[in-house]
Amino acid sequence: MAEVTPELIAKLRAMTGAGMMDCKRALEANDGDLEKAADWLRQKGITKSGERAGRVAAEGVIGTYVHHNHQVASMVELNSESDFVARTDEFKNLARELAIQVAGTAPLYVRREEVPAALVNREREVALAQAMEQGKETIADKIAEGKLNSFYSEVCLMEQKWAKDDKKKIKDLVDEATAQLKENIVVSRMARFKVGESPVIDVTAGEGEA
Repeated sequence: MAEVTPELIAKLRAMTGAGMMDCKRALEANDGDLEKAADWLRQKGITKSGERAGRVAAEGVIGTYVHHNHQVASMVELNSESDFVARTDEFKNLARELAIQVAGTAPLYVRREEVPAALVNREREVALAQAMEQGKETIADKIAEGKLNSFYSEVCLMEQKWAKDDKKKIKDLVDEATAQLKENIVVSRMARFKVGESPVIDVTAGEGEA
């Protein structure tokens, strides 16, 4: 069986718009063959979600979660194209899962594009300086890129690993819901509150993530 590499998965995602885990499964089921894997995804109906990304998602729900100690709570606005999809159990369950994730991991931003450029540059400069000090000048850029990705996975909701399955990112959950419900689904805003702390609130309306 051919090795299913991250590069292959990325290529299949670019071709089909399917989620990362779906692409991995498709490649594994088709011995690493990109064209066969793409056909496999189409047959399963989990492809081309990217074509929906430009559609307006103005309906939706607010997913909420309050921890059992009543000291941590969170809210996430999840949008869809139609009220019909917003009223489905699958959609509401996703909104709640996202709220649970926010409560537990306290992300600062929804997606990496929202991180201020000054903060990104500072993280990159620190990573480059560390690599230089360790005598790794030739691969300093690669090291910095890796550390930036790690940074994004901590502070950005969509980049985080799902608390219930660390093989999936939150973005994968949204991608899968988009494919299943056949509408553009967008995480727009989030808020997290903890007793005694200032609230972490993201008020930036997001663009299509699927």
